[in-house]
Amino acid sequence: MTVHHYDDDHNIWRDFNFKNFWRNERNFLKISKFFLSIKKTGTTICGIVFKHGILLASDTRATNGEIICDTNCEKIHFIAPNICCCGAGTSADTENITKLLSNQLELQRISRGKEIYVQTAVSICQKILFQHKGFLSAALIFGGFDFFGSNLFCVHPHGSSEKIPFISMGSGSLAAMTILENNYQNNLSLRKAVLIIQESIKAGIYSDTGSGGSIDLCILTKKKIRIIRNKIFNQKNPIQRFNFKFDIYKN
Repeated sequence: MTVHHYDDDHNIWRDFNFKNFWRNERNFLKISKFFLSIKKTGTTICGIVFKHGILLASDTRATNGEIICDTNCEKIHFIAPNICCCGAGTSADTENITKLLSNQLELQRISRGKEIYVQTAVSICQKILFQHKGFLSAALIFGGFDFFGSNLFCVHPHGSSEKIPFISMGSGSLAAMTILENNYQNNLSLRKAVLIIQESIKAGIYSDTGSGGSIDLCILTKKKIRIIRNKIFNQKNPIQRFNFKFDIYKN
């Protein structure tokens, strides 16, 4: 057995063949426009913890690029009798992941004979998304009530997750997060939590062209889950606070 020591690049180019490397680079440059073109998805989803449970909300607009495909799309998905989630991203990815997750958790609930923990649902979803290395465009907000109390998790498309008292995701999440950060308090009542989350979804709708339609709410408590469809219809433009007047100068 002989070991070759290379002192300069000349010996490397002489003994190794890099034809496949240059071929792959050339092919990638030819079709790079298909790989690098990212289609924008428009959604605003939010979640907040209040005194007696979890409150989820979402808009109802589904888009395909610049085209509005559906104005009454359901973005709040049923996972288990004590868990629901909101999905942002590609509609096919979010619907199929939540359906697969719901089926797996139902089998576990039947075999165990008791309710599923929210952390269990989050862990299974993380595993699915991490295996696909971010190619599944699905950002999810999980909310539920279990033995540990009310839990709110968010799962990113690459599989990372975090547990926080309020969260917003989607293309309108930055505007929605400003409302949540300014108004969130510990031990919120249901009425105040509904007002805050409605204003956060409205902020996402008014600042993002991909978000719109109406507002869907999901109230999760220890006893039941209540889903309210089309809580507020977005039929009017936001009221302008100032009226600007411009003077016309004639020569």
